[in-house]
Amino acid sequence: MKKYIILFFSFLLLSCSNDDVSVQKSKESKIVVEGWIEQGDFANVLLSSSIPVTDVVDTTNVLQHVIRSAKITISDGQNSEVLRVKNDKNRIPPFVYFGNTLKGEAGKEYSIKIEYLNRVVEAVTTIPKSVPLISAEYVKEKPTDTTGYIFVKFDDPLNEKNYYQIATKIEGEEPIFVPSFYGNLDDKNFESPSVALKINRGVILFPETQLKPYFNDGSVIHVKLRTQTKEALDFWNSWQNEIVNSKNPIYPSNTSLKSNIKGGIGIWAGYGQSTIIVKTPAKK
Repeated sequence: MKKYIILFFSFLLLSCSNDDVSVQKSKESKIVVEGWIEQGDFANVLLSSSIPVTDVVDTTNVLQHVIRSAKITISDGQNSEVLRVKNDKNRIPPFVYFGNTLKGEAGKEYSIKIEYLNRVVEAVTTIPKSVPLISAEYVKEKPTDTTGYIFVKFDDPLNEKNYYQIATKIEGEEPIFVPSFYGNLDDKNFESPSVALKINRGVILFPETQLKPYFNDGSVIHVKLRTQTKEALDFWNSWQNEIVNSKNPIYPSNTSLKSNIKGGIGIWAGYGQSTIIVKTPAKK
């Protein structure tokens, strides 16, 4: 069975600013949060402690830094729930905190409170209104190619400020949606409210280092258009910059990732979402 890690999680483990370096020197790790709640779905959170930049980064070391005994509470200001933790063998790290009562709604604000040992980590996010995908299509540069790209179309609502992320998931290969490379968008850069974009495949495998921006024949691809907050956009853009600047997704540069986590590092994000499934031609 293949095992996976959301690769930006490893960036969070590795990235550090000057302040982070002083923390690492004092041997006090930070709590790393990777959490989200989408419109129409429940919260998911991955939790770990940060790995010093001087440590070897491999599967064993990552697993040793996973936190699976924290108390995580999600609230919309009126209702709240404490997340449970489950073992998902398709992922590395394989432990995921999840909700099953508080479902995400557009326009609502959601807070997260993480209690672990003597630490408290908190953050707040909002789920923006979803924007529907009009179409998603698999296109090859040549008919004889066995690989291609995804082209999406959607209409950016007029008189609204929106930030977007496009993510994909290959059925049977990837357990989660992976942010597309250069798929984080600010509508101020759109030349027209009718948006058409070519999507590059994002990075997921650990410890694979080769970037493969294309999709393959014989795949079933779930394409998701997310609306996100400015904080989430800033986080994902800084994550992307780590890849571009370091040219290696396992050992990023020392630039600190943006974060909206108080008392830790990482991201707690709310997303609106619209999804289309694309079936590519069968392999020859």
